[in-house]
Amino acid sequence: MLFPNLLALVGTVAAVQQGFNYGSTNNDGSPKLQQDFQNEFTRAKNLQGTSGFTSARLYTMIQGGTANTVISAIPAAINTRTGLLLGLWTSAGQSNFDNEIIALKQAIEQYGNAFIELVEGISVGSEDLYRISPTGIINKSGAGANPDDLVKYIQQVRNAISGTPAASKPIGHVDTWTAWVNGSNAAVVNAVDWLGFDGYPYFQNTQANGIENGAELLFESYNATVAASQGKPVWITETGWPVSGPTENQAVASPENAARYWQDVACRVLGNIPTYWYTLQDAYPSTPSPSFGIVGQDLNSAPFYDLSCKNSNASPKAYGTSYNGTISPTVSSIFNFDIPASYAGKTCSLVFLFPEISHLETSSYSFNNKGGLAIAGLVAPATEQTSFSSVPATNGQKASIERVVPGNNYSVLTQKCPAGQRISYTFSSAGGLDVNFFQDYNPSPLGVYVAVC
Repeated sequence: MLFPNLLALVGTVAAVQQGFNYGSTNNDGSPKLQQDFQNEFTRAKNLQGTSGFTSARLYTMIQGGTANTVISAIPAAINTRTGLLLGLWTSAGQSNFDNEIIALKQAIEQYGNAFIELVEGISVGSEDLYRISPTGIINKSGAGANPDDLVKYIQQVRNAISGTPAASKPIGHVDTWTAWVNGSNAAVVNAVDWLGFDGYPYFQNTQANGIENGAELLFESYNATVAASQGKPVWITETGWPVSGPTENQAVASPENAARYWQDVACRVLGNIPTYWYTLQDAYPSTPSPSFGIVGQDLNSAPFYDLSCKNSNASPKAYGTSYNGTISPTVSSIFNFDIPASYAGKTCSLVFLFPEISHLETSSYSFNNKGGLAIAGLVAPATEQTSFSSVPATNGQKASIERVVPGNNYSVLTQKCPAGQRISYTFSSAGGLDVNFFQDYNPSPLGVYVAVC
C-alpha cells in the first residue's frame, strides 16, 4: 500500500476558550454597568475549584437602556483582560440590527487594538431559528429570525468589519441542536465560520432526561450538530444544569444534580472544546426559576457545588505533547492532525504504519508482539492540559486492528477530508498490546498519520 501524501501529528496546541454567558441586564431589567461586568469577569477568573474562566460571551453590542451606545462590557473586558465572544441580537428586526452594527463599528473605532485583540469570535444572533420552530413557538420563546434574514445579517457584519483590524475574526451563529440538524437552515451553516451549540438535557422533557442520562443526551446532540456542520468548528455556547426550579419530566433541579452534570460534562469539555457555561450568576437581584447560577445573589459567595474535576479512576496529570506514542493496557495515546483547507473534496485515511524494526534508521520501537488496537475519533482535539480524566468524548467514529504485526501498514478509517479542521483520535490497547514508538517519517515511516488522496 502506498501513501504518497502523509500528514504528521501536530506537536503544538492552542488555548481553548473557557467562559460564561453574560446578559446586558440584571434579572429585574436594570442595565448592567461597567463595574458590574468587571466584578463578574474578575469573579469568573478566580472561581474556586477551577483554573479560571477567562472569556465572556455577550448577547448584544448595545448598552442596556440606550439606542446604540457600546455595551460597557467592552471596557470591563479590556480592564480585566477577558476574552470576548461578541454577540449581535437579530430577533428584533433590521432597524434594531442597524443599531447593533453601529455599536460594533463604534467599539472598533473607540477602543482599537485593546479591544480587537480580545475578540475570539462574533456571534450573529442567538437561538433565532429555535424560536421560530414549532417547539420554540409552543414554549413561547419569543420572536426569532428566519434563515434568509440571518444570512443577510451575517453578510452585513462581514461588510461592517471589512477593512478593519477585526476583519479576520470568525463569524458564527448560536442555536439549538434541533435547529442545526434541520436541513431548511442549511443556508446559515453555509454562511458562518463556526457553529454555536446550545444544549440543555434538563429541558429535553420528551426523553428520558434524568441526570444519569444528562451527559449522554448532551454529547448525542453535540455530535448531531457536528454531523450537520459541513466540517466547520462547533463551539458549546450554552449548557448547564439548574440548582433550583421545577422538575422537567425526569430532570430534577438541585445542587447535587448540577454538580454531577459539571463532573460528567464540564470536566470533559473544558479545555478541549470552546465552551461558554450557563452560567456564573443569574440570581440578581432575585432568584429566577429555574436558576442555573453557580453562585447565588452574592457574587462573591462560594459556588453551590464543588467545581474541581474528580474521577477516582482517572489520573488528573496532563502529559503534554510528545512524538512518542505509548499504547498499553494502562496507557492510551491521542493523536491530533491539522487538515489543510486545500484538502476540501479529497479523501483522508487514518493509517498506522508499522515497518519491520530492521528497516528503521532514525527511529525505533518496543513491542511485545501481541494484541491489537482500538481506535476512536474524538469530538475535540487534545491539548497540553488534557489528562485521562478530561479526555474529550468520542464522536462515534470507531475502528479496530485485530492483531498488529510488524512489517504492515494499516488503513484504519477513511472519510471525506474535514478540511480546515484539527481532528483527534485516541489509540488504545486491545488483547494485551504494549508498544512504544518514536513517530518518524524518514526514511521508513513509523506511527500514526493521515493519508490524503
